[in-house]
Amino acid sequence: MATAALTVRQLRHNWKPWKDRNQGNPRGTNTNIRMHRAFSWLSRADECDETGDNDVKLMCLWIAFNALYNQWDASAREPKPDRLGWSHFISRIAGLDKGGLLGAFLLEQQPLVYSILESEHLNQWFWEDPNATRAAQARKARRMAPSLYLEHKWASITEYAVDRVYLLRCQLVHGAASVDSQLNREPLEHCTRFLRGLVSTTAMIIIENGASEDWGLLCYPPLGDGRTAAN
Repeated sequence: MATAALTVRQLRHNWKPWKDRNQGNPRGTNTNIRMHRAFSWLSRADECDETGDNDVKLMCLWIAFNALYNQWDASAREPKPDRLGWSHFISRIAGLDKGGLLGAFLLEQQPLVYSILESEHLNQWFWEDPNATRAAQARKARRMAPSLYLEHKWASITEYAVDRVYLLRCQLVHGAASVDSQLNREPLEHCTRFLRGLVSTTAMIIIENGASEDWGLLCYPPLGDGRTAAN
């Protein structure tokens, strides 16, 4: 089965042997928490299919992805910046992917990736000064994409696409779009489909090859009294 189609139940089932093995190991416990958080938000995202609420679905999917990549900056005493976090995470995932799951996912979703990279409205550089010239230049990644696919540069392709999804996520979080806005329905549908598959795929790569890896300091770990802490 393609990783993009895996249900949360299937992912949890695949993770359980590693979850049990990680119990009692501080590093393993942190990974268990990451996966638990990610699966909980992925499950909530899937519930949105019943209502067709893609605005909420995208936010839940991003939180699920964020749960996997976030790292705590012990010096600054705050989470590390998003782009730094996901760039490092994607690079590690690509390096650990001995089964070729990321490449298979990106090949399966190649038309979808092209659509995301084609939209100037998902490019931050375009919005700095929206005009026709910038719109054309904003599609540079789309023009580069075929070469990246031929060279199997899966991490680069993923980063380009995630950067576009992040822009839409920021529009929603910062109140730059209305609920069910007709202006962003197609990009939103594309981004939710891509991110749903990416979260499942990266989770499976962790399950298969990264369960014993150190994924960095956990942000706001739970405390024994039910609260969370920054460190």
